Amino acid sequence: MRLSIGIVGLPNVGKSTLFKALTKQEITIANYPFATIDPNVGVVTVPDERLKKLADISHSKKIVPAVVEFYDIAGLVKGANQGEGLGNKFLSHIRETQAIVVVLRVFKDPEIIHVEGAPDPLRDLEIINAELILKDLETIEKRLSSLESEKRSGDKKAEKNFEILNKIREELGSGNLAVKYASHSTDSGQAEEIVREIQLLTAKKQIYLLNGGEFDVPPGLLERIKEIGGDYVIDDLVELEHSNILQNVGMSGLIKKSYEILDLISFLTTGEDETRAWTIEKGTLAPQAAGVIHTDFEKNFIRAEAVNWQKLVECAHLMGSPRLSSGQAGQSPWAIAKQKGLIRVEGKEYIVQDGDVMVIRHG
Repeated sequence: MRLSIGIVGLPNVGKSTLFKALTKQEITIANYPFATIDPNVGVVTVPDERLKKLADISHSKKIVPAVVEFYDIAGLVKGANQGEGLGNKFLSHIRETQAIVVVLRVFKDPEIIHVEGAPDPLRDLEIINAELILKDLETIEKRLSSLESEKRSGDKKAEKNFEILNKIREELGSGNLAVKYASHSTDSGQAEEIVREIQLLTAKKQIYLLNGGEFDVPPGLLERIKEIGGDYVIDDLVELEHSNILQNVGMSGLIKKSYEILDLISFLTTGEDETRAWTIEKGTLAPQAAGVIHTDFEKNFIRAEAVNWQKLVECAHLMGSPRLSSGQAGQSPWAIAKQKGLIRVEGKEYIVQDGDVMVIRHG
């Protein structure tokens, strides 16, 4: 699976600067609203120190890291749900992503135009979420209309979905986001299914990137982000860009946070041809993880052999050590790990862990 994240926010808050820093792509960055009209899409590798260490001990010909797709989406303005600014086009682009990075400008600079007159990140946060809520209410009304007829035919699932969507509509009407209800309600399983089906914008996990320094963050902003179920990182994009360390330092935290909020982890494979990271959701069973490599591996899964990546690296460091027996000398790290009982043989019920190095046995 490939993680996709939309970068959103009001015009002129640093979205395109962030995108350029992440992808090192040259795109239009201008001091006026709507410099970005079509979403720029960039594929960014996920920083992962484990891959180099495993590639070294396996003498891999190449390293294939996990990747994230970032969509730089045109600036959102008040009234977007009714077509203001780039309106519906902007909102439809968000539907294509799994999560949203909301860029809020917390720095103050009178020379940089702000579409609302002056920076106020709390106000801007509410504008963005209000537009997402209004669009979701429109989507829900359409779906409720179709569920009415499905209910009349005696469809029990339609009846339950009708009930769930009415509850979500009430939550949205109170200014709450669907993501909180979908994950915490007593109907969480079916609620998550229906919001995925109709692609509710407020059901997507949110990370707030606060563009500025910690001293720029106004009172109450972090509390509000937490209250609505979001997370945040603070980065002064201009300062980091000028210091030329943005790609390596500033953005690795954003990508890591993206994995955290979406409950994603990586398992690893390594050999002479390549060392690779594979992205899966936490709680994924071994056969389904094998299916990420190839669908036939899931279908014909027999077992998985797994070891924590650090244990495997430690075994590599033992090679040539006097602590190894004569029978172990010259063996591969994998063979040494197996002799030491570190390689686990796991069946179909095994839940894959972050950092597992795996060999899939299949028919």
